[in-house]
Amino acid sequence: MRSGSLPVGHRPEPLIRVGIGGWTFAPWRGRFYPTGLPHGRELAHASRQVTAIEINGTFYRAQNPATFRTWRDETPDGFVFAVKGHRAVTNRKALSEAGPALETFLNSGLTELGDKLGPINWQLAPTKRFDPDEMAAFLALLPPERAGRPLSHAIEVRHASFAVPAFVDLARRHRVAIVCAESDAYPAIADSTGDFVYARLQRSRPGEPDGYPGPELDAWAERARTWQAGAVPPDLPRVGPEHAAAAPRDVFVFFISGEKAANPAAALSLLRRLG
Repeated sequence: MRSGSLPVGHRPEPLIRVGIGGWTFAPWRGRFYPTGLPHGRELAHASRQVTAIEINGTFYRAQNPATFRTWRDETPDGFVFAVKGHRAVTNRKALSEAGPALETFLNSGLTELGDKLGPINWQLAPTKRFDPDEMAAFLALLPPERAGRPLSHAIEVRHASFAVPAFVDLARRHRVAIVCAESDAYPAIADSTGDFVYARLQRSRPGEPDGYPGPELDAWAERARTWQAGAVPPDLPRVGPEHAAAAPRDVFVFFISGEKAANPAAALSLLRRLG
């Protein structure tokens, strides 16, 4: 098995993966996708340009094992999908009661992705506030494996009340990565709490061919290398104390939202910077 196909956090050398959210977006046709490319070949094309894709559709609707197998088979060796957990799990009044919905999602066939299954991103509603007991109960529900395959979990919080050391401590105790969001609307928490780092960059803008100015992409390349080495970028906000047990980590960087039409160009530009 290639080292690039080992589960997240289990590779001899950590990898930096860069990608986009989804692969079906009409403005990418003729810009990211060659003119005339059949829509059914868009995933095959995208997965040979970037090194990871975050599947957003799993947040909105249930999938089935056959669909996950198709996605697996259309993508090359070493490619990795991040999967957004279904909103039935995360958009609820009491996260501690998410167990049945969580089981339904995990049993929907996502392990059919095989070695291409990367982290699962559990995105909370913007209105969900930090409650230590509720969050502890939810994180305890997240299983370390399914069908014999290790699972890697990330949690994306979008309320400022989570920017406290108690939340960082909880995530670290459960080895769940806190999504580092670069956003004008949501808090940025760059603390490393899991065996990998998950960043969602949401500030691509019109008028920039690569979505971001070159110096900003240079900065993100340096931050990704810093995370990969096991440290925390000094220019990003950290909420908790420095973690003494820092170790090299896999890094996932996704260009999401913002000027979405430019996100593939931003991903490709960052990949070039990373070599």
